[in-house]
Amino acid sequence: MDSYSANAGIFDAPIEAVPDKPAETHIGTDERRMHVRAYNYWASLLDGRDFPSIEDLAPDNLADFGPHSVLLDFTAGRDNPATPYIGSAIRAECGLDTDTATIAAVPSRSLLSRLTDHYLQIIANRSPIGFEAEFINQRGHSICYRGILMPFSSDGDTIDFIYGVINWKDAAPSDLALRPVLAEVVSDDQPLVAEHDPFDPTPAPHLSWEDGPLHDAVAPASLEPDAGLADWLSAARDSAELCKQHDGRSRAALYRALALAYDFAIAARRVPHDFAELLEDAGVRAQARAPMTPIVKLVFGPDYDKTRLTEFAAALAHAARREVDFGGFQSFVEERDGGLKGLVAAERLARRPASVILADPRVQLRERPALRLEDLATNQEFALILARRGTSGVLEIVGLVNDDKMVECAVRRAI
Repeated sequence: MDSYSANAGIFDAPIEAVPDKPAETHIGTDERRMHVRAYNYWASLLDGRDFPSIEDLAPDNLADFGPHSVLLDFTAGRDNPATPYIGSAIRAECGLDTDTATIAAVPSRSLLSRLTDHYLQIIANRSPIGFEAEFINQRGHSICYRGILMPFSSDGDTIDFIYGVINWKDAAPSDLALRPVLAEVVSDDQPLVAEHDPFDPTPAPHLSWEDGPLHDAVAPASLEPDAGLADWLSAARDSAELCKQHDGRSRAALYRALALAYDFAIAARRVPHDFAELLEDAGVRAQARAPMTPIVKLVFGPDYDKTRLTEFAAALAHAARREVDFGGFQSFVEERDGGLKGLVAAERLARRPASVILADPRVQLRERPALRLEDLATNQEFALILARRGTSGVLEIVGLVNDDKMVECAVRRAI
């Protein structure tokens, strides 16, 4: 069954059964590395968010894998996403012209039609998905392909763009007998089914990447329950080093390092004398008003980026404020809206004196005098105007929104 209606007819011609032959390696190491590099590029754009901003994606500038990539735009709905970018290599393979603006315009039984079949899975999983399979293309050739789909967002929460990178090998006619990676011949009058139905509740076969190819590097440290404070610090430092090796771009590695730092902080409270000795040996001063600052300095190093250390300390402090148990930090940060950034924002708000907490801005905007359109001065080609509904029911202008990213998002959604 082909579950995606826009691709109806992809497998509408019968495929002749072929004798079994041993499976061979379809996709080489270089092609696999392309997808690791694509994932690392995606991870580098996270900046502590759940999904990278679509504003940061520039496929035209990605000479490495840009020609093998496609961008899906779901802002107008999921049924027929737009394709604002299709790389030159994919266009050539699929025989596409510049008029291919939506998924509905993608030719059936083309390579691109196979890549887009997985987009519902990525929306459901809310994380990158990698896969590889084999199918018979529009030229009757056996195509072995490997792809990765990565979510992007225009508002930081909704997955309304998906960026995919795909590579392939066009097998010779004599290779048609190769066993497909995810396929089987179902009958004489039915085709090879090489894809997972995204509506099927059974999980699709895909790469098990908790946080991408770096997952193996962030396995939990194993410590005995009675381990000493120095052992806890050593484990936390080892985890922090793995995080720093990848420039902090692996969220799983960062959260694991912070989780061990938090456990170290709890252990330090139990043996304050030992903790004081560790601080003295490292030349780090205790701070009564910011007790987590020396913790993150011990774990990540006092020369680590000061802004990041401040954020880490704030996140650990908020966990302590919420009385998170030993071993509970990682689930605490993962379940928090906004992840690490959400914890930092919550801690800063909690520290702010009640006298400086601003009132609901809607109250101020209701009292603000209405403006005339000609009174608004801006040098922007497009501007985002905030209006309120007045007492007469007519919209009244109350100001300009001076945020370039919000303006760009509004422009995209207005089309």
